[in-house]
Amino acid sequence: MGLRIHFVVDPHGWCCMGLIVFVWLYNVVIIPKIVLFPHYEEGHIPGILIIIFYGISIFCLVALLRASITDPGRLPENPKIPHGEREFWELCNKCNLMRPKRSHHCSRCGHCVRRMDHHCPWINNCVGEDNHWLFLQLCFYTELLTCYALMFSFCHYYYFLPLKKRNLDLFVIRHELAIMRLAAFMGIIMLVGITGLFYTQLIGIITYHWKKVLQPQKLDLSCSHKYLHE
Repeated sequence: MGLRIHFVVDPHGWCCMGLIVFVWLYNVVIIPKIVLFPHYEEGHIPGILIIIFYGISIFCLVALLRASITDPGRLPENPKIPHGEREFWELCNKCNLMRPKRSHHCSRCGHCVRRMDHHCPWINNCVGEDNHWLFLQLCFYTELLTCYALMFSFCHYYYFLPLKKRNLDLFVIRHELAIMRLAAFMGIIMLVGITGLFYTQLIGIITYHWKKVLQPQKLDLSCSHKYLHE
């Protein structure tokens, strides 16, 4: 089954996602301009490190877009419920539609989502059955990019040799310390938040699969795609 496109009309979510894109652009522009390219030109670092930085940045942005526009598992208005599976379905008291158990109604999106984890304003979308793995990808690439950027910021001041050629006419060079401090602050905040979120997501997945092994008869398996043909 291919991924279905899904857009959420929510100004609050657009602002949150715009903030994430701004932080991404800030680091993708500032870190290479102040750290990577100058140290590469003076032979302090190999070019492969710059390629890796941009590669992770692209993966991070693509993961953000995919998690944002992918249908999280929205239930159709008239799902075909197999006769033998009706006991696994229930009526939503908000949208008055039948839904599988473990589905939840998102008040912000206005519909039920299969295996909904939460509504994430940072991707302006719900995290559900069909895009949960994309959300985990986004967390992983964001944490990787943040660690990479913070590592180079640290090395720039405490490990790399001092730069010999500095163009003081450039704004970013004249205000380098303030700009790098802001980048480091945003990076630390991002790293702490993503690490906590990624940890809780992994613990939830491990706990679910552990219960699935120990108590398979008590788990609701009615959220399978085969029950939701429109």
